[in-house]
Amino acid sequence: MSNAPKPFKSAPKKYQPRGAPVIYEDRDVIVINKACGLLSVSYDEKHRDTAYHRLFDFVRKGNPKSKARIFMVHRIDRDTSGLLLFAKTPEARKYLLDEWKNFSKQYCALVYGQPRASEGILTSYLLEDEKHVMQTVGEGEGGQYAKTGYKVLQTSKKFSLVEVNLFTGRKNQIRAQFADMGHPVVGDRKYGHVEVVTGKRLFLHAAEMTIKHPFTKEPITFKAPVPPAFDAMLTGKREPKAKNVK
Repeated sequence: MSNAPKPFKSAPKKYQPRGAPVIYEDRDVIVINKACGLLSVSYDEKHRDTAYHRLFDFVRKGNPKSKARIFMVHRIDRDTSGLLLFAKTPEARKYLLDEWKNFSKQYCALVYGQPRASEGILTSYLLEDEKHVMQTVGEGEGGQYAKTGYKVLQTSKKFSLVEVNLFTGRKNQIRAQFADMGHPVVGDRKYGHVEVVTGKRLFLHAAEMTIKHPFTKEPITFKAPVPPAFDAMLTGKREPKAKNVK
């Protein structure tokens, strides 16, 4: 059997979903670069304009007579931008979910201040409270183990640009752990301090992902460039206008 991904017919580029441009597609998987402010998937009937629905329309336009479908593999927060992976068959989705913990997921975050150590590992137990906020609890108190690696890439007087590697995938893991560390993500109104919130977006971006392809079983890496707003905020330059995802 050939190791090449199966052929497919993609939709014309003019149909690219707004706020969710496709950066890779084959017969088994499709990857987008989701904009900040766009929900990954709806959580009730009132929120139907999501990355999932926009991408579903794009896939169907590639072959209107087909029964093409896409399947959620994971999600990222509405205010987080970057890579979002979908499967195009139930078999591919099952494989990706089974192997998910073995894949590499790398983020870029802009945080307040300068961490004392230029790199390190954050570990904690996170438990969601009644307000849907992840709180740090002691071991054995019902929380889920969370592990995050980080490396400081660049600093300024107010901020640090940090490369983040996820070893576990808990809800709001990066945001909660950096807030506990005393360096909340810039723009985080949920875990940051209200008086220091800056900017019009959450400065957290899913920048790189390496998976084993469900068909070839070979490693494949996807990358989404860090938005210019990160450098603008870090260096004090004028922040570029955010693109409208509506």
